[in-house]
Amino acid sequence: MKKIIFFLPLLTLLSCYDAEHNCKDFKNGKFKFEFEVNGVKKTTIFERKDGIEIETFEGKTDTSTVRWVSDCEYILQKKHPKNMAEEKAINMKILTTSKDSYTFEFGMVGSDQKQRGKVFKIE
Repeated sequence: MKKIIFFLPLLTLLSCYDAEHNCKDFKNGKFKFEFEVNGVKKTTIFERKDGIEIETFEGKTDTSTVRWVSDCEYILQKKHPKNMAEEKAINMKILTTSKDSYTFEFGMVGSDQKQRGKVFKIE
């Protein structure tokens, strides 16, 4: 019983926590996304402005359209897909924000499989 009395105030405090969502701060700008593939760190740099996102990865540049569904969610669609996989749109959802970064969830539109990542604003 004592344990329940101890955890009840803690649970109440946690339920009051609301993740920061200043998504509008990240609609335009230059960003960096780092991830790991087979133990190797990879970096993508991208710039988003006025419905266009230009991404540079391993020396190759690609352009996508950005369609904002809400303040914190948008759909990315490659402008010049090179194969069928690139033709599929990607749903991006910003989950939390901080001063210079945001945590997001992404996956193919219509798919239940989602991944998470963190993006840093560099300009």
